[in-house]
Amino acid sequence: MTAIEAGARRGTVRRLAGALHRRPRLRLTLLLTAPLLWLAVLYLGSLAVLFVSAFWTTNSFTSQVVKVWSTDNFHQLLTTPVYRQVILRSVGVALAVTVVCALIAFPLAFYTARVARPRWRPLLVVAILTPLWASYLVKVYAWRLILSEGGLADWMLKPFGAAGPGYGLPATVLTLTYLWLPYMILPIHTALEQLPANLLDASADLGARSWRTFRSVVLPMVLPSVAAGSIFTFSLSLGDYITVQIVGGKTQLIGNVVYSNIELNLPMAAALGTVPVVVIVIYLLAMRRTGALSSL
Repeated sequence: MTAIEAGARRGTVRRLAGALHRRPRLRLTLLLTAPLLWLAVLYLGSLAVLFVSAFWTTNSFTSQVVKVWSTDNFHQLLTTPVYRQVILRSVGVALAVTVVCALIAFPLAFYTARVARPRWRPLLVVAILTPLWASYLVKVYAWRLILSEGGLADWMLKPFGAAGPGYGLPATVLTLTYLWLPYMILPIHTALEQLPANLLDASADLGARSWRTFRSVVLPMVLPSVAAGSIFTFSLSLGDYITVQIVGGKTQLIGNVVYSNIELNLPMAAALGTVPVVVIVIYLLAMRRTGALSSL
């Protein structure tokens, strides 16, 4: 490459850089084009294919997918008692996990953010995050051993004349709570850490007791973070199917029914797969009113 060609190339690069500098919107568009294409094609495109295939049918003799438009799958979801029970049970499990996580996370986050010594707080946050570093399956199978007959739960409760919950719906809620609890603790910890101490002092100076301070000062300011954490716990619990398959016994949730229908009736599995998407969208719209999305 000659010096003239190199100079011309450098001049082209400078003119292009100058054009981008003068046009921030064009620069932003170029930066966002690739991730937006990924979102539109891979994520939204896959959801569109899922929704479209839910309107297809299956040949009852060959089990082959027939690309004929029909609402039979959705009609079956709404009219078949088994499917209604599975959907309601799945939503109930997700709500139960969210409530239990919130009840456990709040005192833990309050201790790590307001009570513990400042030098210990980073270590406590690391301890909260430590379970996330372990494999998902390892944690679930560990709970399977704990909840098994004659396992750790039975051994600990035997002196009190009780036994562990075994496998079933309570075991599913317990295991999912353990899996997703850090996602609830961290937003609440951050909100409590940013809570001005003078507000608590002012509430005490005005004669408010601890419960009144919590209800009137702390809770309204932390509630968006609780709602933000609930988005993770609710959506992750609603879409989970491995945990209930390992510790749920005979319990069936949406994920299990979708998995069992993939080979036999793909359109019905797609119709079932749209249910969590719709439920989560409704949940996000409800949480948006609390300011949770701005706390993520």
